[in-house]
Amino acid sequence: MHAPAAALQSRDFRLLFAGIVVSNLGLQMQSTAIGWELYDRTHSAYALGFVGLVALFPLVALALPAGHLVDTRDRRSMLMASLAIFAASSVGLAIVSASHGPLAALYGCVLLAGVARAFHTPARNALLPALVPPSLLANAITWNSGGWQLASVLGPAAGGALIAARGNAVAVYVCAAIGSLSFLVMLVAIRHRSAERLHSELTFGALVAGVRFVARSKLLLPTITLDLFAVLLGGATTLLPIYAKDILHVGPAGLGWLDAAPSLGAVLMAVALASRPPMRQAGRSLLLAVLGFGVGTLVFGVSTSFSLSIAMLAVIGGLDMVSVVIRNTVATLVTPDDMRGRVGAITGLFIGTSNQLGGFESGAVAGAFGPVFSVVSGAIGTIIVVFAVAWYWPSVRRLGTLASVTPDTAPDPTVG
Repeated sequence: MHAPAAALQSRDFRLLFAGIVVSNLGLQMQSTAIGWELYDRTHSAYALGFVGLVALFPLVALALPAGHLVDTRDRRSMLMASLAIFAASSVGLAIVSASHGPLAALYGCVLLAGVARAFHTPARNALLPALVPPSLLANAITWNSGGWQLASVLGPAAGGALIAARGNAVAVYVCAAIGSLSFLVMLVAIRHRSAERLHSELTFGALVAGVRFVARSKLLLPTITLDLFAVLLGGATTLLPIYAKDILHVGPAGLGWLDAAPSLGAVLMAVALASRPPMRQAGRSLLLAVLGFGVGTLVFGVSTSFSLSIAMLAVIGGLDMVSVVIRNTVATLVTPDDMRGRVGAITGLFIGTSNQLGGFESGAVAGAFGPVFSVVSGAIGTIIVVFAVAWYWPSVRRLGTLASVTPDTAPDPTVG
């Protein structure tokens, strides 16, 4: 019988799950605060888009060395170090906000958070499979993603309400720092200890091993490519401050709910996925989910109704959750344990590039042609990408149950 909460029976996984919820709650509050504070001070779509570009730079620069370190060092310690950097970035944002400091200092704190994220994502994703049996991995990934999204529901709404109540974002940044430090403490309590890893040299071959692995994968490359271009073209969340203030006229509290709506849809979808048996046609489900993501984005782009906009953002979030669960499960199942850090860094780079560069693209197009044109044109591009991937990579269309995915056992090209 299918047990929806099977992964939560593991004490170590429960600690990881709780830490993800608490830390992401603060970081989502912080993201809302940064967007509102920047637009309130500059009234510039370019300023919002530049946040994505600044956060992207460390992901690109550090992805390969971060993946190598995660595969050759203790993964829990790497994750704890990234959380300490997150906390330092949040404290810096609080100081800048309280003193009404220069925008350059604010962007500097965003850059520091990007450094933390470059190590955080591969370390967290590589640690997760060690905390549950292989048979519960898909269930654990669903709960992991659902917990992350649950915090994303509560975080933006709480952040917007706190800004509206206090008139500034200082308290939001303090909450983000507390959330990161709380996750760090939970990691200390995890009993699992990683096996001793070989501290190999940082050679060119070691750096590009993850790239080579992804490039030769018949499932991993197309699934993350689909996600990259869909979010790059179809992401509308960067422009939510403009929609809240200038199109829907709902203020910071309304912005919080707009930010929360995609995650609300994602949480509901995560519960549905965890409650049902595994998907029989995962490839077809992935393609249909991203197609629906594009259509939902298109409707949101032209909407002037707050309720319709909320509904479309919830639909977008729910369909994106389907994509996240399938992509993350495929990535974990096809990757050997000694490669998970490097492969996770590459997939994290794909995802970070789509999110952050997509934010810059949306801001730039909105600054030149307006926010509605930016969202609608991106949605149309997303729909085109779905059909292109389905045609070019038939392996995606043919993917059945996730249980049928087997590891790629080819040797690490850096060994021997």
